[in-house]
Amino acid sequence: MTGTEILDTAVVGAGPYGLSVAAHAQARGTRTRVFGTPMRAWAEHMPLGMKLKSEPWASHLSDPRDKFTLGVYCRLVGEPYAHGVPTPVETFVDYGRWFQQKAVPDLHDTDVVRVDREGEVFALELADGSSARARSVVLAAGFLPFQRIPPALADLAAPQLLHSSSMNNLTNYAGKRVTVVGAGQAAIETAVLLDETGADVTLVARATSLRWNSLPGKHSTGRWQRLRYPDSGLGPGFYNKVLSDLPTLFRRLPGPRRMDIVAKTLGPEGSWWVRERFEKSFDAEHVRTGTQITSVRPVDGVIRLALSCGSELEADHVIAATGYEVDVRKLTVLTEELRGRVRALRGSYGPPVLGAGFDSSVPGLHIVGLASAATFGPAMRFVCGAGFAARKVAARLPR
Repeated sequence: MTGTEILDTAVVGAGPYGLSVAAHAQARGTRTRVFGTPMRAWAEHMPLGMKLKSEPWASHLSDPRDKFTLGVYCRLVGEPYAHGVPTPVETFVDYGRWFQQKAVPDLHDTDVVRVDREGEVFALELADGSSARARSVVLAAGFLPFQRIPPALADLAAPQLLHSSSMNNLTNYAGKRVTVVGAGQAAIETAVLLDETGADVTLVARATSLRWNSLPGKHSTGRWQRLRYPDSGLGPGFYNKVLSDLPTLFRRLPGPRRMDIVAKTLGPEGSWWVRERFEKSFDAEHVRTGTQITSVRPVDGVIRLALSCGSELEADHVIAATGYEVDVRKLTVLTEELRGRVRALRGSYGPPVLGAGFDSSVPGLHIVGLASAATFGPAMRFVCGAGFAARKVAARLPR
């Protein structure tokens, strides 16, 4: 591939949002190409054995005719697909790759290392040494650029410190002392999976107690049921339904209000299906709630963790399951000059300010996925928001 070809649109990232946008764009006649390895973040940055927290019916990638849903794939390969039956991450990865083959055949399986602006077009440098040019770019960066590490852990480095989204094969931790920091699903499930591989795991959480999602009720099928207690990709109830189904309305709220809602909606909780496994293996000695790590001190390959309660832990590894913090300064695939032109909700930093078509302040540059949650709501943190994003972006791309 050379820089002589000019695409209508280049999609940077081949996860659920990038693939969904490309499927809708190509169906509208836009010459679109996706750059990236399909579903790589899900395949390489999620612990093996993990399951999706979202219900299967809320975990579809999006194509214009809904021909390539997770339900269609599961029936095709004989995998379970039912309300209340969590989907293994391995199944979801295979589904995403199948979706790409069916809905988005024009894909270049290599990373974009640099995006710049050359006059009226964008110039992309690729990891394989080639290049591409496009009139517009859709940045589907996912969650990896936005890992949040608490300041108290900042002096540690890999492999002693890893974010939970850098975990994959956990067998290397067998026999090791591991401290997992956090109180959400990522922390709890990672702790359980590490324990089941033979690690000595302690969970440290500043929350005073762990919270759990309730066992899902029967999926609403009748019209009256849906009106009284509607389901949504964010969970049951009218509040979640509004946030899930009305992102355009959410965008009209003041910026600080939007950021506050995103921060407080669907806070740290463990899934109902992992609770029994957790409570079976973790006693009071291995669960430190209402506690924070105040400082760390590596000594002879061992990490000594000072806790706010006054005690100390020793660990071989620390896993920060501490979420994500969107900041345009972390979009390092963009050149520094281009990155500086992306207006953010806090001026020069924080989440990007986006228009109705997920368009940034840089003409032709669209940003989807987690980075768009502060504009369109918490649904953009999950796969269920991909369909809305894909339709809105595709309608505004050049043809």
